[in-house]
Amino acid sequence: MSEGIEIPGHEHGHAGHGGEENPLVLPVSLTMSIMAVVLAAVTLLVHRTSTHELLLQAQATDQWAYYQAKNIRLHEMEANVDVFSTLSSKDAEKAEQMIQKYEKQVAKYESDKEDISEKAKELEKERDVLGRRADRLEGGEVFLEVGLVICSISLLTKKKGFWLLGVLFGIAGITVAATAWLVH
Repeated sequence: MSEGIEIPGHEHGHAGHGGEENPLVLPVSLTMSIMAVVLAAVTLLVHRTSTHELLLQAQATDQWAYYQAKNIRLHEMEANVDVFSTLSSKDAEKAEQMIQKYEKQVAKYESDKEDISEKAKELEKERDVLGRRADRLEGGEVFLEVGLVICSISLLTKKKGFWLLGVLFGIAGITVAATAWLVH
């Protein structure tokens, strides 16, 4: 008694109904193995790129929150200048010193706001590039997955056309994924 499951009407090995072996098994299996490895690499790149994109989004959001905080402080300092400029004081010299102090802080906050805004915009640009790059990688991933499925159909149908079509999808997937590095 042999071990394992036997399918009625099938010989042992890769033989078909007439006892002839399927010549596509080896090249299709090799092709599928290579495509699976490439697919795994592309999938890893998709995940890493998407994670980096999310990190940049968080950093840009932090920068805009920092910008807003500086803007609030700027308006507080401008209000202080207005108050000290319009109210009369017992000590005019001290009031003038306070006005100058707050005017310096206003200038500093204005300068800081511009730097923060530029940094936030740079982070957003980098995030957008990574988003477009991830889209290309994901497109390549889809083509590779479809190529694998079509190649597997060739093993079931024993038709070389499915294998060639699967290879074309695999090549398209690799090409689309590779274009991710052309995005700037």
